[in-house]
Amino acid sequence: MAQERTAPGLLDRDSPIIEARGLRKTYRLGGGVVNALDGIDLTVARGELMAVMGRSGSGKTTLLNVLGGLDRPDAGQVLLDGLDIARLNGRRLPRVRREKVGFVFQEFNLIPTLTALENVELPLRYAGVSRGERRRRALEALSLVGMGSRVHHRPSQLSGGEQQRVALARALVNRPAIVLADEPTGELDTQTAAQVMGLIQRLNRDTGQTFIIVTHDPAIAERCRRVVRMEDGRIVSDERREE
Repeated sequence: MAQERTAPGLLDRDSPIIEARGLRKTYRLGGGVVNALDGIDLTVARGELMAVMGRSGSGKTTLLNVLGGLDRPDAGQVLLDGLDIARLNGRRLPRVRREKVGFVFQEFNLIPTLTALENVELPLRYAGVSRGERRRRALEALSLVGMGSRVHHRPSQLSGGEQQRVALARALVNRPAIVLADEPTGELDTQTAAQVMGLIQRLNRDTGQTFIIVTHDPAIAERCRRVVRMEDGRIVSDERREE
């Protein structure tokens, strides 16, 4: 996907891709209130490969959803490529997400009745891309993740690792500046997880895309250059590693 190298936002590394300030998000659970995000401040540079770790319930997935515009904070600001997505109206926000963010979900979220190719084409259909162009770009994305020979297989005909690769191709097909992945290797065996993480590292290095990965796996976090740890809706540590 050579054009990714010149996609808007990928090469301007002087400004951050994400700036979050004072993020708060609460949920009512039973008779109490859970502080899923409790005053989070976070800046993410372009081209970062970052892991977010913490126990279940620490706020990791909520943070990912808020940063990507899937959920709105109760308070605070999220600048995504300079746009305050927490304040965008309902019509504009989906377009910004579609253009700037790719999502990889833990359970893949592939449509079982569609082939790998058709699943990857979906974001382009929503974007109004012509049939020929979306087919070309979907084939290109599937080839990039090593699934070029399985494009006509449905999810039930693919292994867990293959489904995750299709999900990654779907996240990449719009050439987003940032990819948010929620436990992308959580359902995979150790060898397949290592292969998927190697692919993410290569894409990060070759395209300059930013990756934020929620994970419980120390082996996955070890392969990221930055590791943020959360407890009770707060960031408790933020470590950076040398290349």
